[in-house]
Amino acid sequence: MVVIVIVIVIVLWLVFAYNGLVRLRNRAREAWADIDVQLKRRYDLIPNLVETVKGYAAHEKSVFEEVTEARARAMGAAPKDKSGAEDMLSGALKSLFAVAENYPQLKANENFGKLQDELTDTEDKIQAARRFYNGMVRDLNTKIETFPTNLIARGFGFSKMEFFGDVSAEEREPVKVRF
Repeated sequence: MVVIVIVIVIVLWLVFAYNGLVRLRNRAREAWADIDVQLKRRYDLIPNLVETVKGYAAHEKSVFEEVTEARARAMGAAPKDKSGAEDMLSGALKSLFAVAENYPQLKANENFGKLQDELTDTEDKIQAARRFYNGMVRDLNTKIETFPTNLIARGFGFSKMEFFGDVSAEEREPVKVRF
């Protein structure tokens, strides 16, 4: 009788531990999808913003090219390279806004203001989605690494996920803005 109770307890623990790992993995995947949604919104806004600024600052061609190239790199980046590509895009957008500061009539343009506000809102949502994703990844990785759940994780092929934002020391350097 005691052996049956012990076996039942072990089986229940295995089921709950496995289901907990699946739940965390799925929440981390959902969080990654949320980041993708916000990044898509950002990618859709950038061409409109660039076109609006272009009309006022035609001679700032290199800034527009940098933003366009950074956007293309970020859109095509593999998941493990996404964080670095997104950081480069953020730096290019900062350059674009620096150009806009030199054109008061542009800042007064209603369309530009709306686009800038939408992009700022999107950037805030991206940051929130990154924090949520990283929290889910932290919880999953902790569960995968802790005993005795690590035995189940290893047995069923669960693997650690990468945090969004793991960047090299070079990528942490401040963005250099050149005009």
